[in-house]
Amino acid sequence: MEKNLIGLNKTETKALTDELNKLLADYQVLYMNVRGYHWNIKGRDFFELHAKFEEMYTDLVVKVDELAERILTLGSQPVHGYSKYLALSDISETLDVTEGTAAIKHVLAAYQTLLVKQRQILTTASELGDEGTVGLLSDYISQQEKETWMLNAYLQ
Repeated sequence: MEKNLIGLNKTETKALTDELNKLLADYQVLYMNVRGYHWNIKGRDFFELHAKFEEMYTDLVVKVDELAERILTLGSQPVHGYSKYLALSDISETLDVTEGTAAIKHVLAAYQTLLVKQRQILTTASELGDEGTVGLLSDYISQQEKETWMLNAYLQ
């Protein structure tokens, strides 16, 4: 069994990084969606949501970088290019969203997609003994579960 630089099975790790690349694509599409919400939001909640979306896209761009670096650490190459992201992502591009409730509903739907996918990848990583990926995704899941609760409370 051939090992990568950090001592994990190369073949099994390749399958994991393929899934991480799909997750990276999801994050890139969500990042651009949230960036668009930040730019285009209108209405009486403008100031509050404009700031919230900036907080979100700042967090998302950090996660994009962390995922890409994790893929490199595991011995693979992160995908790049928006055509590839759109082809791989399970999160759809949303355009011209200007209304706050609609934007938040899009974010919540994206979080549901991310949470399901991240739990599946976390299980795979755990089975491979890949504690680095487990820790990374565990932190993402915890943060997004709380954010989901808060965004749902905002919509009430």
